[in-house]
Amino acid sequence: MTLPNRIVMAPMTRSQSPGNVPNDAVAAYYRRRAEGGVGLIITEGTPPDFDGCHGYPDVPSFYGQVALAGWKTVVDEVHAAGGVIIPQIWHVGSIRQPGVGPRPDEPPVGPSAIVHPSLADMDGAVAPRAMTQDDIDRCVAAYGQAARDAEAIGMDGIEIHGAHSYLIDQFFWDATNTRTDGYGGDLPQRTRFAVEVIEAMRANVSPEFPIVFRFSQWKQGDYSHRMAPTPADLGAFLSPLSSAGVDYFHCSQRRFDEPEFPGSPLNLAGWAKKLTGKPSITVGSVGLDTDFLRSYAGTAAAPTNVDSLITRLEKDEFDLVAVGRALLSDPAWPNKLRAGKEEDIVAFDMKHMQVLT
Repeated sequence: MTLPNRIVMAPMTRSQSPGNVPNDAVAAYYRRRAEGGVGLIITEGTPPDFDGCHGYPDVPSFYGQVALAGWKTVVDEVHAAGGVIIPQIWHVGSIRQPGVGPRPDEPPVGPSAIVHPSLADMDGAVAPRAMTQDDIDRCVAAYGQAARDAEAIGMDGIEIHGAHSYLIDQFFWDATNTRTDGYGGDLPQRTRFAVEVIEAMRANVSPEFPIVFRFSQWKQGDYSHRMAPTPADLGAFLSPLSSAGVDYFHCSQRRFDEPEFPGSPLNLAGWAKKLTGKPSITVGSVGLDTDFLRSYAGTAAAPTNVDSLITRLEKDEFDLVAVGRALLSDPAWPNKLRAGKEEDIVAFDMKHMQVLT
C-alpha cells in the first residue's frame, strides 16, 4: 500500500448512519478529509455480523448488502479524491447494553459473564453472556467475512479494533477475562481469540492486503491501566499477534509524546516497532494541547506545533501518525500544515465532538 504522506485519519465513532447504513453524507465526510490531504483514512468502527455487535445508535454496519453498498460509495468517493481508505472492524462486547442497534433484543456478549468495569456504577447494567466455543468460532468467521467483503468492495486494507476494552481487548484484560479454558490464562494466552481473528482475516484476503491491529494499554474504566507493565511483557503480548499476520500496529495513547516505560523516550508505537520489527502508527492528542478526556469534559483544545512529532518521525521511532480531533475541526489540517499555514488551522471545541462533521 503506497501512501502520499504519513498522516492517518484516526477512527472516530460518529453515530451519523441512520438504519446503520453509511449514506451520501458519510461518503462526503470522508471525501473531505481525502481532499484535505490525509494520507490514509481509517473509518469509524463498523461492526461485523455477530451477536451483540452494536453498542451505540446509528453506527454503520459492515455486513448486509445495503450497508456494504453504502461503504462501496464511501470507497469510491475517497478514491475519486485520490485518497486511501480502510475500515475499522469493531465489536463492542460487554460494553453493549440491550436496546441498541439493528437487533436491539440481543444481549451483550463477552469472554466472561462480568459487568464491564466502565458500567459498574450504572443502575441495572446487564452482564454479558460468556461466549461459548461455538460463539467464538462464529465470531471469528464473521471477522473473516468482514475482511473478505472489505477487499471485495475496494477497501485498501483493514483494521481490527483490539483496543479500549471492547470485545477483543476484553479477552486481553484480566478484569473482563477470567476464563479457565484456552482463551484465558496469562496475557500471551489471552491473545488466542485475537490470533484466531487475525488468522481468519488473513486467510480471507489476498497476501498483499494490509491488516492493521489497534491496541491500547489503557481501558475504559481504568485509564491508567498498564496491560503490559514492562517491555518484556509488551513483547510477549505483541509477538503472537505479529506472527498471526498483522502488518501494522496502531498504538493508542492518550498523549503520543508520553514515554511508555521508564528509562526510554520511546512511546507505545516506538516500542511496538522495536519489539516486532513491524511498522507502527502513533496516535494521541496530535496537533492539540489537551487530551480527549478533557475534550469530553468540555475543554477547548488549541492547535499546537508538531516539531517534536516530526523529530521523532525523522528518528524512525514510528512510521505513521494518526490524527483525530484536529481533523474533525479542520478537514484541511494536513494541507494547511504542509503549506506552513498553521495559523489558519481551526481550533477544536465541543461542537466538533458533538457533530463529528
